[in-house]
Amino acid sequence: MGTHYDQLSQAERIEIYRLLENGCSQARIAGEIGRARSTIYREIKRNSKETKQYPAGYQPLRAQARAERRRQRDHRFKLQRQPALQKVVRKRPAMGWSPKQIEGRLAVTNAPMRISAESIYRFIYHRVAQKDYWNRLLPKRKSRRGKLSRGGVSAAKFIKQRRTLDERPEAANQRAEPGHWEADLMSFSKYGEHILVLHERTSRIVRIIRIANKTAVHVADKIARLLAPLPSLLKASITFDNGTEFAHHYTLHKRLGVETF
Repeated sequence: MGTHYDQLSQAERIEIYRLLENGCSQARIAGEIGRARSTIYREIKRNSKETKQYPAGYQPLRAQARAERRRQRDHRFKLQRQPALQKVVRKRPAMGWSPKQIEGRLAVTNAPMRISAESIYRFIYHRVAQKDYWNRLLPKRKSRRGKLSRGGVSAAKFIKQRRTLDERPEAANQRAEPGHWEADLMSFSKYGEHILVLHERTSRIVRIIRIANKTAVHVADKIARLLAPLPSLLKASITFDNGTEFAHHYTLHKRLGVETF
């Protein structure tokens, strides 16, 4: 039996290939490079199967590349491979410690088991640990790694010919003259249930209508139909929020002669 128990090196894999090509048996190869026969058997069996990139047969460069990938994967999940270390590490987050503090404490106390903060984070956010909700033990209790977004992209950037409230006439702001409206759309928990609300700022008159959907074209058409019968003095402006259902507000300029903000 061989005396080495570390992983095979690239040089050893090249030697295995050379001896195989010369017709040596696995037992002979094991003796030549000082490894256990079982090690040679597993190495050849694991790396001799045909793949899309390689034909059948042992090739040292492929074997080395696959071994390096396996080591990278194993490094990510060191805690999974070492239950004793996993037990030690798990106690600390429950007491409010961060992975960086855990790494530092193990180093300072010269503990026989060491692990980096990066390895702890990788394990916590892997699906294996998430089954036990390790992430909930972290100070920020985030469900996924990285900076979390604070809301989506504003819909305002998708609204054409958008004018802000700063451009709205002062008479509308002060409710000094009639004809300035505000519009809003309300959706309910039941799918397809929406109502459109129009509110005149001076008289406080409210017009409410149920609409079939909240597409921008449909909403603009309903607003035009509601306000069309009114005299022009009562159609000075309409103020909307930044919802995409009002994205076709500019079509009301031509249909009603009304300003939109």
